[in-house]
Amino acid sequence: MKKQPGAKRHLVLVGNGMAGARLLEELLERGASDQFEITVFGDEPYGNYNRIMLSHVLAGEDGEESIYLNEIGWYAENGIELRSGVRVVDIDLPAKEVVGADGGRTAYDVVVIATGSSPHFPPMDGLRREDGSLLPGVSGFRSLDETRAMLEEARRYGTASTPAKAVVIGGGLLGLEAAKGLQNHGLDVSVIHSPAHLMNQQLDAEAGAVLRRSIEEAGISVVTGARTTGLTACTEKGRVSGVTLKDGRTFPADMVVVTAGIRPNTDVGVRAGLVVERGIVVDDQMRCVDQPLGDGDGGLGGHVFALGECAQHRGETYGLVAPLWEQATVLADVLTGADPDAAYHGSKTSTKLKVAGVDVASIGQSGPVHPEDEHVVFSDARRGLYQSVVVRDGRLVGATLLGDTRKTAALQQAFDRGLPLPEQRVELLFDLGAGGETSVEDLADDAQVCNCNGVTKGDICGAVAGGCSSVKGVMDATRAGKGCGSCKEVVGKLVEHAVAAGGGALTEDPSVHWYVPGVPLRKDELVAAIREQHLTSVSAVFAALAPGGAEDAKSKMGLTSLLRTLWPTEFVDERDARFINDRVHANIQRDGTFSVVPQMKGGVTTPDQLRRIADVADKYGVGMLKVTGGQRIDMLGVKKEDLPGVWADLDMPSGYAYGKSMRTVKTCVGTDYCRFGLGDSTALGIALEERFQGIETPAKLKLGVVGCPRNCAEAYVKDVGVVAIGNGKWEVYVGGAAGASVRKADLLATVDSPEAVIQLTGRFIQFYRTWGNWLERTYDFVPRLSIERVRLVLVEDSDGMCAQLDEEIDAACAAYRDPWKEREAPDAPGRFSAPALPLLPLPVVPRRPMGAPGGTPRDQLPVEIVMPNEEALMAGAQQ
Repeated sequence: MKKQPGAKRHLVLVGNGMAGARLLEELLERGASDQFEITVFGDEPYGNYNRIMLSHVLAGEDGEESIYLNEIGWYAENGIELRSGVRVVDIDLPAKEVVGADGGRTAYDVVVIATGSSPHFPPMDGLRREDGSLLPGVSGFRSLDETRAMLEEARRYGTASTPAKAVVIGGGLLGLEAAKGLQNHGLDVSVIHSPAHLMNQQLDAEAGAVLRRSIEEAGISVVTGARTTGLTACTEKGRVSGVTLKDGRTFPADMVVVTAGIRPNTDVGVRAGLVVERGIVVDDQMRCVDQPLGDGDGGLGGHVFALGECAQHRGETYGLVAPLWEQATVLADVLTGADPDAAYHGSKTSTKLKVAGVDVASIGQSGPVHPEDEHVVFSDARRGLYQSVVVRDGRLVGATLLGDTRKTAALQQAFDRGLPLPEQRVELLFDLGAGGETSVEDLADDAQVCNCNGVTKGDICGAVAGGCSSVKGVMDATRAGKGCGSCKEVVGKLVEHAVAAGGGALTEDPSVHWYVPGVPLRKDELVAAIREQHLTSVSAVFAALAPGGAEDAKSKMGLTSLLRTLWPTEFVDERDARFINDRVHANIQRDGTFSVVPQMKGGVTTPDQLRRIADVADKYGVGMLKVTGGQRIDMLGVKKEDLPGVWADLDMPSGYAYGKSMRTVKTCVGTDYCRFGLGDSTALGIALEERFQGIETPAKLKLGVVGCPRNCAEAYVKDVGVVAIGNGKWEVYVGGAAGASVRKADLLATVDSPEAVIQLTGRFIQFYRTWGNWLERTYDFVPRLSIERVRLVLVEDSDGMCAQLDEEIDAACAAYRDPWKEREAPDAPGRFSAPALPLLPLPVVPRRPMGAPGGTPRDQLPVEIVMPNEEALMAGAQQ
């Protein structure tokens, strides 16, 4: 069909990683939504996230929620159709259609390939099973799912008493980050690297030796110059048990991580018939070469483009962020016509990171290449220091800093701008005489401070001149420090310097203390205003307290939770203020299906309940039945339209496995069966769960009760843990954690009856609900206030508020309603109705029959229709 004059063209983006996401942002900034209908295909069932920060997630320094650049709702808000979880397998150039793995075809006027790269798994005996899947216990380290898998393995095997063994194959930057992250979880880690020294792509041999010494001093074993030829498996466990080197040496391993480089994902380009060498070959405008030209390409001179790690430009492929950003800027200019002559000329590469706890900066060449190159080196291996510069024809062409990276900014400036260098080259590394440490004042305005986002000193100073006087304000305005984060210290110094130079004073952005981003009030101020004005709905809070009455999507969940706490019976429920899980009372999974977890109080069930779960699983084709860590049964892979039927047939209460609320109470068998039991932990656990089921809290809340200090139900690492100690006494602990953060809970009090346990637990929960920040777990909340302060308030009633807390938690518990009863009267007719809503193809959850670890490989599963686009789906339901 011929496109009508003036109609928008259709831009299809294949790939939803960092390069693709940056292109979208650049396009929107240039008004592309007025020119294009935009569709995005992404393999992963998420929004886009900062892949660099996966190392921080693995190390337990950041949670998953902190690494997202744009969550799923962002696409709908910007009029972009996101087809997450749909892999593109081909591009039909003559027909100008993108072909999905399900056979679906999507027409385009312009298509951009940003498929990124994948981990390289070198050939090794025993690496894969007969079905082609990796041997259990073996993974790459490239995606969020792989990071989750590594964390799960590390949690399962990493204990302080019997540290398990992990082997990382590959001693590059990613491998060392993986090694450090696993070590943080208690594993005994060895790095095996085929080249002669670590990080051989960025460092010379001497720097690599210094880095090795630092890594080994941190407790990580390093083997270099050794090639791994095979993996061994434990027949009994059906998973990896060790690695074998070419020289015959063997290393035992409970898990293996392969970080032996990456390979551009070029399959789509190959199938489409594009020119592909190491990557998909592009010209200076990121246009794929030798493509057939078609009509109606808007004067683009071609309609197929590629950028990012999958693209090859002038013979180079890039695995760093900064080049991807530069390519995205050029391509956005070209596609929107903002600068039709924009051209990408390649990138100068540099890296500044903390690798396994060691500061490393690498700029350009790591060592001399030509006989005439000057190479100045300082090395102090004992102190973990190495510094070198490479100079050619009077210009800096490379620098390496290890252990002390304070000179990075000045060297980067000299490298980028080709500045004249001091006659005494050593002055590049050291300040001789009266020089002193290089100051941010010495940087030129065009010196690039944030390489990830291409932010210069001039950009930062301009933001300050424009009115920003806080570090957060400048970071929000410029994106500086929002990539890998390694430049935050320099950004902070620059902001401080620029503010002072302007005669002002550095301020702290007050929003860091707001309860939610859309309402400029601290929690105590917000609570007071809500109570004073009797605001009982989220929309009423926005209307009364948000600037201009503007609603903010990121604030809605936090406000819903807070209002439920303040108004147990008067709260006005507005469904659009809930997260999808809370709207349908189930946990959305990666493929768009949901998991259903019936309640089993204290982990106790009956034969009748088990029969019903089995019957329901058969009737609705549940993909997997899984026993959870909370002693319940997870029914995975339930279609949304089947949820009411599943709930009705189960006829069991909701297990609350999806919300920011009290989740579960884990128990041991206590005195009924255990020979060591000192208290009836099972009965107390059931009583606690019955009492506090469904209570909303600032973050999820997990409880545990054990009948003796042997801790079989892990009570010491729960948000609230209860331990029987004999003579009818119970210890109550609070603020424990055993997730990405591991923290032994603090002893709040010792009480002498189960009734006293229930009362003190309720008092703590209400105290946490009242004073905890949104999404603040108890393991942050308790240390923030200090256990001494919490004990004074809740045990000794120092502030005279115990009676009020008891009264408030009573009211909250009395307001409990089983959400699964909603099946009888949904809030909206289309809530669980599929036919009126858009259908998109997604892979189903893999079935994993009992006794078949790993089950059927995902790529061999059939494809069926489910509904992943929840925002569009809910919008349709509300019409």
